[in-house]
Amino acid sequence: MNFDVPKITVLMPAYNAGKYIREAIDSVLQQTFTDFELLIVNDGSTDNTVEVIQSFNDPRIVMIYQDNKGVSLALNKGLQYARAPYVARFDADDVCVAERLDLQYKFMTDNPEYTIIGSAANYMDMDGNFLFTSIPPAIQNDDIQQLDPSVCPFIHSTVFYKKEVILNAGGYNEHAYTFEDHFLWANILKSQKACNFSQPLIKLRLNPESITIDEKWRPSKFLEIKYASLKNRSITPQEGILLAEMGEKQYSPKIKEGSYYALCAKKLLVNSFQPQKARVHATKAISVSPLRLNNYLLYTVSYLPEKLIIWLYNKMSSGRVSQ
Repeated sequence: MNFDVPKITVLMPAYNAGKYIREAIDSVLQQTFTDFELLIVNDGSTDNTVEVIQSFNDPRIVMIYQDNKGVSLALNKGLQYARAPYVARFDADDVCVAERLDLQYKFMTDNPEYTIIGSAANYMDMDGNFLFTSIPPAIQNDDIQQLDPSVCPFIHSTVFYKKEVILNAGGYNEHAYTFEDHFLWANILKSQKACNFSQPLIKLRLNPESITIDEKWRPSKFLEIKYASLKNRSITPQEGILLAEMGEKQYSPKIKEGSYYALCAKKLLVNSFQPQKARVHATKAISVSPLRLNNYLLYTVSYLPEKLIIWLYNKMSSGRVSQ
């Protein structure tokens, strides 16, 4: 193992992740592939994130600091410091399957024409309980290339890519607030070969503290800017400022908690059809936001047959894509 030039950089931005980051780091250190560095970008955390990181005694862990500037700038800073030619993205509240790095590194080195690979993911709630398995919208490169730009081809925490390709593309766009990864793929995939593993390689945690919330809770103007920028593959600083302002207005614990329970309920219906569990989460969403009519609709829909629910969901999703 060469600590000066590792084969993989596991890139993890972290902001106030003290509650979950120990489990995330453990899952990286327990990988069957060992020639990596775990590069953690502390994005101005104010909780015990740093103390948890420093409690580990492993030379593969590298921590760098920046003032709280958001995920995009944290990722770009990490890319500048990354020593390996390959980067595995990972979030501080998720859990890696032990063979993740082994499988992705072997695929990439055996198939050098590929530059980006992702995988399916098992989603869990904030307490680590399994919710559902999410399969990416396309697996093979030809199918990925045919996706509408509004459809994100990867689950960001699962991606493994050639660092040089991302750097040459300018990295993550700081104006694409909460969809910096999706915007990056929209801009580079036509000239790159990519695929997804159909097997889950991470456990992805939904939690109410995340900056990302269910799109159903976003203002229509936010979604209008987002999908126009993905279609046009461009976004202005002014649009980025507007997105951030709208997003920051939704940072209240009440909105984030309500969105979390509503999202869990929706996923439990659409992705794994567990209507009883979905109703529990929908009820909690109603208790948090009793004036939000969509929560009552979600509860009512949970009594419909699975096929009808899937049909309604696909109908609504296709309508969004056509916008």
